Amino acid sequence: MGVARRLSGAALALSAWLLPEMHAQSTTLILPAIDVSVSRLGAGVVGTSTSVVTAEDIRRLPTQQLPQLLSEQAGIQIQHIGAGVNGARDVVDLRGFGASAPSNVLVLVNGRRFNDFDLQGFDFSSVPINSIDHIEIMRGNSGAVLYGDGAVGGVINIVTRNGVGATPNARVEGGFGSFQDKEARASASGSSGPFSAALSAIALRTDGYRVNSTLRQQGATGDLRYTADQGSVYFNVGVDDQKLGLPGGRLVDPSVGINQLATDRRGAATPNDYANKQGQSYTLGVTRMLAPGAELIIDGGLRRKDQQAELFFMGSPYNGVDTKLTTTSVTPRLKIDSDVFGMPVKILTGFDYYHTAYLSHRAKDLMSPPYHTYDIKQDTEGFYANGTLAVRLDTDVTAGGRYQRNALSARDTYDPTAPFGFGDAQGMQLDRAEWQYAAQFGVEHRFTDMFAVFGHVARSFRVPNADERIGQAVAFNFPAPTPTNFGLHTQTSREIEGGARAHIGALDLQSSVYDIRLNNEIFYSPATGTNINLDPTRHWGVETTAKLRLNDAVSLRGEVTYTRAVFREGMFAGHDIPLISRWSGNAGVSWNIWDKYVVYDAIVRYTGKRRFDNDSANVQPLIPAHTVVHMRIGGEVKNLFWSFAVQNVFNELFYDYGIASLATIGRFNAYPQPGRTFMARLGFNLQ
Repeated sequence: MGVARRLSGAALALSAWLLPEMHAQSTTLILPAIDVSVSRLGAGVVGTSTSVVTAEDIRRLPTQQLPQLLSEQAGIQIQHIGAGVNGARDVVDLRGFGASAPSNVLVLVNGRRFNDFDLQGFDFSSVPINSIDHIEIMRGNSGAVLYGDGAVGGVINIVTRNGVGATPNARVEGGFGSFQDKEARASASGSSGPFSAALSAIALRTDGYRVNSTLRQQGATGDLRYTADQGSVYFNVGVDDQKLGLPGGRLVDPSVGINQLATDRRGAATPNDYANKQGQSYTLGVTRMLAPGAELIIDGGLRRKDQQAELFFMGSPYNGVDTKLTTTSVTPRLKIDSDVFGMPVKILTGFDYYHTAYLSHRAKDLMSPPYHTYDIKQDTEGFYANGTLAVRLDTDVTAGGRYQRNALSARDTYDPTAPFGFGDAQGMQLDRAEWQYAAQFGVEHRFTDMFAVFGHVARSFRVPNADERIGQAVAFNFPAPTPTNFGLHTQTSREIEGGARAHIGALDLQSSVYDIRLNNEIFYSPATGTNINLDPTRHWGVETTAKLRLNDAVSLRGEVTYTRAVFREGMFAGHDIPLISRWSGNAGVSWNIWDKYVVYDAIVRYTGKRRFDNDSANVQPLIPAHTVVHMRIGGEVKNLFWSFAVQNVFNELFYDYGIASLATIGRFNAYPQPGRTFMARLGFNLQ
């Protein structure tokens, strides 16, 4: 907490200069449409496919799980690597990256990077769903200019609620459902003069669909603010605690007559394995209007994630991992909204500094001394600027660039005397620094109020994370062990996108086509058991969304996406990259049956066939396509609200993630998902 105290002291010292008027109560509050203290999408990036998911969209979602909600958006596919429990360990894939999707989709919370320096990726279940105000989605490479490396498939920014301008209110609700699912939520917000606050909390207990898929999770977020005429001070906090069982896969092998999907679908290959996680994050920031149209934002953050996991064999532990990941950051920026020769211009420029410390103990179990201790530190410093200019009343042009330094120090301490330590090798230390750049240029032209076209070209990059570097070599290879060398090249990509938007009466349409060419894409190779840089790859597709309001009570929505990802060169040239469905889509209806007393929502989701993980050779059968239907009916009566949801109405028995054998055709492990389930909720609004 020493870093947090230093950040707090620095920000409070700055506030003495930035906010001299804060000692007097302000009568005017600044309420921007998009709060730039938590989001940079308001900087005016055009020429790229974007969308916004509102709090109302989230409340009416039948599944009430963030990954499922995001899968309704064009270009997004889901991999249920776990047992489908509250979105825990679900992978959100934007524009087709398969197994490496967690590292190629940049997730932000209130405009700050939350992709950790490991392979787990962002845990969507860690954010209380009742804390979310809206979610901003920017597809493709353009987000790398504003947010840095990892924004290859796109950026997902989760913006939580604040209490600015709100009358005091509170909301509490509870729910129960299938598999002993019990859930409690509470939130409150309000303001008094220049002060405001918003708090949210959630607790979840469920046995899960499968043996050893129990989830115990709780989390909370808070937003405290002081808002005055010329600026504000804000403090965000988030904590979460998760205990999750890891049931493993279900084996199918026709060559020996095994089909656990048919005989024991809900069983566990690993009935004792588990993974626990504790997280906390803090952000303190100050904003100040330096002049009309010029706003300075200075903030800093501290994020900590502790993880413990144990894997068992024949009832005894054989692999224990204890990892601590700490990230500190400072991200000052200047936003300018002005005119140049009578033409409106928006400029956002700033500097990002992130320091990440990764310390991981690998041992026989969590009680034994480690045989490997990995100590990896990374510093990134990025300078960026992005501007949007209205060159005509009907035409906007945007351009931006980022220049970023990445410095890495990696060490391995190896103890051959520790249990299970014999026959291994100490990793080779690595010290490396490099400069990378991101750039984007986009344009949008509006032919009429009803029709517009847009397009962009962009370059982005992705720096390998700690787990990928540790897995760079097979360490245990007795009697000649190969030491981990931590060395991987930085992944780079170039993208071109074009599309159109139309607004015709009650109908809204958007469609875009994109093409991404990557070099050194980082990938896990099952043939060698290592992480490698691939030969050049290509990702391309078409994303189309539509919304139609039939009348004041009924609205329809839908999306259809075509996604391809292939190896461009090398031994797998022309083959599909695994875990990516070529076709996906959904269609939904919202019907206000009776003046919000009774509201009905339903969505049907189609996910096409995809290759198994490990099947870069494209020789195994495909993971089958599946279609699921979710329904919800709910309503509000004065301060009371209720809902009853049925997921997977037609009891489709499906899986969308599996690992194929390299040696036996038709042999694979699948991760089956629940059939029909229900969830009932009841709650109160207090004002």
